[in-house]
Amino acid sequence: MLDNKEFTSVITGVFAKNSLSFLLSREKVELFYRLTEFMLEQNQLFNLTAITDPRKIIFLHYADCATLAARLPKGAKIVDIGCGAGFPTLPIGILRPDITVLGIDSTAKKVNYVNQAAQLLGLTNVRAEVARAEEFAQTSARESFDIATARAVSELRVLAELALPLVRVGGSFIAMKGKNAEFELSGAKRALAMLGGKFKKTEPIALCDGTETVEHPLIYIEKSTKTPTAYPRAYAQISKKPL
Repeated sequence: MLDNKEFTSVITGVFAKNSLSFLLSREKVELFYRLTEFMLEQNQLFNLTAITDPRKIIFLHYADCATLAARLPKGAKIVDIGCGAGFPTLPIGILRPDITVLGIDSTAKKVNYVNQAAQLLGLTNVRAEVARAEEFAQTSARESFDIATARAVSELRVLAELALPLVRVGGSFIAMKGKNAEFELSGAKRALAMLGGKFKKTEPIALCDGTETVEHPLIYIEKSTKTPTAYPRAYAQISKKPL
């Protein structure tokens, strides 16, 4: 683990290289430092992240999530589907205290970790819940969020059926994708239309830490009409036969 001074130098440098410095403060850097310590400690007990070098955590986790945090509307109510080890749930909670974030995941250990981390850091705008998105969308949570997001979960056709039923009409689903973003999008147009979504734009994101550049585009889907009550289907159907 880097000491506090080194950590501060790395995170401020990476955020500066990617025009994200406006999101940081001394207090937020300290929260990221404490989160990194806690995550690496808990990672020894169960698998949270394959990335254990703090410099790479800053670049590939924190800065990546910050690109989304920078683009979220003020005061938004967010659901992060398949929140896993808390990305982007926890960085959004740190960087955007005006936003409330609910992370959902089917793995209780990861949900417990996210809630423990939020409590440790005093993030009253963050909580996580053990839930499957396709079942959660059949509760009062249906069409109640301004934004749904997901990072490194499933292909877009599958994600759309899990996410769009949770978004209110007029809200958005923002998918954090990788190099196959355009290919996935081309195959998802029919699914989006069936689910009440409308493609808005793909925003290319090129993250750089000074030695490496990675492409992590954001796909924006507007919720234009209500999702038919037949969706989402059971996950076995969604994954076996995507729309």
